[in-house]
Amino acid sequence: MSESQHIEWKESWKDDYLKWISGFANAQGGTLVIGRDDAGKPVGVPDAAKLLVDLPNKIRDVLGIVCAVNLRREQGHDLVEISVEPYPYPISYRGQYHLRSGSTKQELKGAALDRFLLGRLGRHWDGVPMPQARVQDLDPRALARFRTLARRSGRVGADLLDEDDAHLLERLHLTEGGLLKRAALLLFHADPERVVTGAVVKLGRFHTDSDLLYHDVIEGDLFTQVEQTITVLQAKYLKARITYEGTQRVERFPVPEPALREAITNAIVHKDYAAGAAIQISVYADRLLVWNPGSLPEAWSVERLLAKHPSQPANPDLANTFFRAGKIESWGRGIDLMRSACQAADCPAPRLRWEGGLWVEFPFAQPMPGDATPEVTPHVTPHVTPHVTPHVEHLIRCLDGAMGRPALQAALGLKDRESFRQRYLQPALEAGLIAMTQPDKPRSVTQQYRLTEAGQALRARLLAQEPQP
Repeated sequence: MSESQHIEWKESWKDDYLKWISGFANAQGGTLVIGRDDAGKPVGVPDAAKLLVDLPNKIRDVLGIVCAVNLRREQGHDLVEISVEPYPYPISYRGQYHLRSGSTKQELKGAALDRFLLGRLGRHWDGVPMPQARVQDLDPRALARFRTLARRSGRVGADLLDEDDAHLLERLHLTEGGLLKRAALLLFHADPERVVTGAVVKLGRFHTDSDLLYHDVIEGDLFTQVEQTITVLQAKYLKARITYEGTQRVERFPVPEPALREAITNAIVHKDYAAGAAIQISVYADRLLVWNPGSLPEAWSVERLLAKHPSQPANPDLANTFFRAGKIESWGRGIDLMRSACQAADCPAPRLRWEGGLWVEFPFAQPMPGDATPEVTPHVTPHVTPHVTPHVEHLIRCLDGAMGRPALQAALGLKDRESFRQRYLQPALEAGLIAMTQPDKPRSVTQQYRLTEAGQALRARLLAQEPQP
């Protein structure tokens, strides 16, 4: 016999042990046995008859719950067993909240208490309304980008995507009682860290654990954070190995992009934003680690994550919006997708561990060459021009000022409207290199497109590389 998540032993009764009963009630229930020592040996209680009368009343008066209190005799000793059922609402002990975890009792405080109370009330952190937030506070470019992604995914009706921003947010369940939820601010605010502390991604290139070579901070709405994080990692932190298959040049990063994208997207969607800590990605010569602050669902373990499991998102509103945009699935397949992508690229499988949050480690098949500190390394790199196709580069060269679709197609020498949209316009919009002049009216006949700051910088570099007459 041993103590466990459902069993606790005490030699004698103390009123302080009402905390243990509160902990069982707030978890999965359990039994508190009075009259056993720490080794589980029955030692008995001399006042068992009195406890059978007093304890039910104390539990009811202090905790507000009813428990079965029974007498049990073992090896000639009287034991008192208190059986506690799990309760669907929070049970407090004199204003404190306790939770049974493993064979220990934990007092809940701060972010853990916030998450526990919301969960017991049938709510999640990302679904809490924000009284001061307005639709006008959101970035229209982020909303326009979501419309583009959702239209391509086919997971949102075209009629809904043509509605105004307020109705779109309402139909995505990102409002409540006319107020924006926290999820809406994370998804579509230009600077969500202004309202949610730690809503950023930190990247660091390490020589050793104590030797940081350089680092970056990725900011912006959550969709931007996913794309920018991948772009910065591949452009600055991960060195691709170059091989040739015949005459074709092949570049392979130490972590396949599908696996990297899955790990980063899942970290951003499932993060515990109440913790106030940033997602941290550490890159070494031989591995990449993603740390996501948060907690596993109740009674879950890393082993269960690695096995077949249902989707149980920590932030359902964030997950729903990412699903509608075609960025995640809803079947709990993220880890399988990472493993499959690594296997297909002949890379080591990712490793998972739980330590104050979820760690996902990608070992490299071969160490990358050592890095010296770059001559010019910005302290923070919120925006990095992503890798673009030759079609997009051609569009960037031709786009001068604000231009409509017919003018752009003519400048590119294209007649096929669908080819222009799929190969030129859409990728440039998603990369953040161009923007609509009327993002709230994406199908307007007077819609025009202009270069963003990233697009202007890329255009300047492209034109500078052209041979001079």
